[in-house]
This record gives sequence, C-alpha cells and structure tokens, in this order.
Amino acid sequence: MSNRTLARTRSDLSVFLTRHRKALMPVNAGLPSTVRRRTPGLRREEVAALAGVGLTWYTWFEQGRDIQVSEAFLLKVAKALQLDDAACGHLFLLAHRRPPPLEAYQWPSVSPLIQDLLNDLTTRPAYVVNLRWDVIAWNPTADHLFDFTNRAPTDRNILRMVFADPAFRRRLLHWLDEAPKLVAQFRYDLASAPDDLAMAALVDEIKLVSPDFRRWFEQPSMEHPARGISAILSPDAEPYGFLHEMLTVDEYRHLRMVVYFRR
Repeated sequence: MSNRTLARTRSDLSVFLTRHRKALMPVNAGLPSTVRRRTPGLRREEVAALAGVGLTWYTWFEQGRDIQVSEAFLLKVAKALQLDDAACGHLFLLAHRRPPPLEAYQWPSVSPLIQDLLNDLTTRPAYVVNLRWDVIAWNPTADHLFDFTNRAPTDRNILRMVFADPAFRRRLLHWLDEAPKLVAQFRYDLASAPDDLAMAALVDEIKLVSPDFRRWFEQPSMEHPARGISAILSPDAEPYGFLHEMLTVDEYRHLRMVVYFRR
C-alpha cells in the first residue's frame, strides 16, 4: 500500500473516531451531564478513561499518527464509544485493514426484522446460523422439518444433527453423499477463525462420536462444499429435495440465512 494511501487511511480513521466521540452524549456513557462543555460529546480523556487506555496513546491514535495498536486496544475503544457491529468492523478495517476477531463464543440473536423475514417465507424452510453452524433463528416451516424448538440450544447445530443424532441421520436420504460436502464447507468456515476455541471444541467433539467426520475432516477430498441438506424425510415420512441459497445477515457477527427451495 502506498504512503499516500496509508495517509488517507489514517485521516479517515481520525475523522471516524472524532465523529463517534462527539456523537456520544456523556449521560449515555454513564458520565455526569452537569459539567459545562464547550463542544458536544465526550472529551478524549473521557474516552481514554472509559476504555482503560492511556490518554497520550489514545490521542495519538485519534489524530491518525503512525502508531501500532493491538486488537485488545481497538476492542476497548469500540466498547467505550459504544460502536455497533458494523462500526466496530469499520474501525478494525481502518486501523488493521482486516475485520475484528470473532468474539468469545456466545449465543447471538437476530433482529425482529430478520425474524419477520424468516416468518414471511411461509413455503420455504429457512434458518440463520453463525460461523459455528449453531442455528439461532428459524421459521415455522424449518421447525417442522428440523424440529429446532424441541432441541436443546446446544443441540441446534447442523454438524451435531448430521453426525451425532442417529434419528436425524436416518431421515437424510443421501447422507453418505452429502455429509462429506458439509464437512468441506465447514472446513472453509473454520479457515475464517482458525484460533476460535469454540469451533475447535466442536470439531474435537464430533470427531469423537463420528469416525466418518474424523476421516473426512482429517483427509479432505475434492468434494464440492454444501451449506444445507439436499434430501430429507419429513417427520411424517414424506421425501423432500432441496436446493439452497445463503444470504448474509450480519457480516461482522458471521450470521447467515440458509433458505431451502423445493426441487
């Protein structure tokens, strides 16, 4: 990257931080609002104190000086400025030229509008998964097919369902053909977060219960990856065949909607 481009990036970073600092009202940051202020928003020293970082270092950072900051520093600043996922991602792209690291494993949720969109797909099974393939939201049509509601939250995971649930596996009409394709896709997703402890723990768990998964995971083939299940028996033994499309729901939290289309 040229020096001119680096300078422009540092200038953009300075503008970004200054704008968000001035937009955050003291009362919303838990600070007293009785102090008279000449300018709107927070002072630099207040952001530094809220983030638990040095004032000089934060000042240089906001000024766009050529300094190196850690991921921990950026996350502290993002929290102090109350940045949402998209803004936090933009901060990392400006400062590190890459998205933020995956957060510690947690059960995310989707917005009411995304849930409404799922529910509007009345004739198509659809669900939202995170990078670990935990199913965190779904519509009634998908619930009828996959029985998410009656599963424990930790069991609402596509890999667990395919490889560690014998009853569900018996309903998959082409299990031997499509299971390795699912493994191939999961390997791609794992490459996005190779150091994520929760994803590594899931891989170790499935390896213990499924020799097939262990073999396909450790000896990758040229299988074309697949994000969803292509053929399944419904609970009342009716066969269904599907194609899939995937939509990004939240880029920075790695949430994706998988929509099933009847063949």
